[in-house]
Amino acid sequence: MTDTADAAKRRGPQKRLQYGEGREALLNAAVRVVARGGLRKLTYRAVAEEAGVTHGLVVHHFGSRDALIEEALSHTIRTSLTTSALEPGTGKVTDFTSGLSDMVTTVPDAQMFQYELLLEARRRPELLPQIRALYEEYFEATRRELARMLPDGANRALSRLIFAALDGLVMHQLVLDEPEVTDAALEEMRNLLRLLGADGADGADGADGVDSAEASVPVE
Repeated sequence: MTDTADAAKRRGPQKRLQYGEGREALLNAAVRVVARGGLRKLTYRAVAEEAGVTHGLVVHHFGSRDALIEEALSHTIRTSLTTSALEPGTGKVTDFTSGLSDMVTTVPDAQMFQYELLLEARRRPELLPQIRALYEEYFEATRRELARMLPDGANRALSRLIFAALDGLVMHQLVLDEPEVTDAALEEMRNLLRLLGADGADGADGADGVDSAEASVPVE
């Protein structure tokens, strides 16, 4: 009996999944396969084995390996946007990226998948247009939330700078496993945003509060 057959026997009967549920389960399986072994390990058969379904079901849902890759990347980015609070929509500095370190801890495979795709795009330039388009979602989400926080808004360069810092923190936490360092760095970033005038009410008990107290002292 082959290893594949042994694995199938251990899993027992194949699952019958509903369309929406099955699609998401297969995307999550694809993410796990790539996170463990890199993009070159991503095959229909590997995803089917990871999800505990038939090879044909993967083909039915996605049709091509490239379609599977693109949809899996889009799936991980949507998940990351939701769990990281990159764009909470409140315009409050304290809310910005409040879930970032927890996101890396709870869904590390999604982050690893994205970095694998970025590196693979260096070897396979045909992947770059899809990756660039999907990463624009991150850039735009960052820009919109900064625009809510900063009185003068945020240009593309500032948005990219902030996102690049966040992206680096995610990678460092994936490798070094130091969520407390991530949290401390994020708080420093929020302090810098307050210095730029972000969410003045949020920082009223900080430097702005001191200035107001000093202003109330009569000058002789």
